[in-house]
Amino acid sequence: MTYDLYIGDQAFSSWSLRGWLMFEKFSIPFRSHMTGLYSGTLQQDLAPLAPARTVPVMRSPEGVVVGDSLAMAETLAERHPEAGLWPSDAAARGLARMLVAEMHAGFGALRGECPMQLLRQWQGFRPSQAVLEDLARIEALWALARARHGSGGPWLFGAYCLADVFYAPVAARIAGYDLPVSAEAQAYVAAHLADPAFRAWRAEGLKKRYDPLPYDQGLASTGWPGPD
Repeated sequence: MTYDLYIGDQAFSSWSLRGWLMFEKFSIPFRSHMTGLYSGTLQQDLAPLAPARTVPVMRSPEGVVVGDSLAMAETLAERHPEAGLWPSDAAARGLARMLVAEMHAGFGALRGECPMQLLRQWQGFRPSQAVLEDLARIEALWALARARHGSGGPWLFGAYCLADVFYAPVAARIAGYDLPVSAEAQAYVAAHLADPAFRAWRAEGLKKRYDPLPYDQGLASTGWPGPD
């Protein structure tokens, strides 16, 4: 039973990263298909998957098309309860769903001013007050999840779950723009950067070259802060 997953460029498509992690981290069989997110062919590539208009998009083995990462997450959790996409504890599961929903709908300043890129760390980036407020809220949510449910491992709820899937691109933004967060939040970011699945995704992104570079900040930069 193999799914088809349609994604955008690994170095820049944060939502595609979420979609891919849903399959990769929970051992759900899938085939990955690249769309022309940055080459201008996205709508043509997604035409057979209507009404989907953005990536990621998945097609089930039965041919059912599901777009939007949150819809995909709930569909996969429903179809694969044995995979453990959500925490098994009811209280943890409720909080994890809240964190995912807030990420899916919110943090517009962080997402708008700090587009995900997995190539380098920008030096001297100055986050706006709105970005700092987003980071404060994110840190509060991470700390709450870790305090209540995270004692069993490095992830928000101990074991890796969909909440970590949805916050993986946030960790990448914190790393890529050297954003100011606490030591505890940095440890959680480091867990993502060292995760083999995250590293495999980034490695694919490094194979492609861009001219001009998407989301160029016009700043000095250093190498990526995590392991290659």
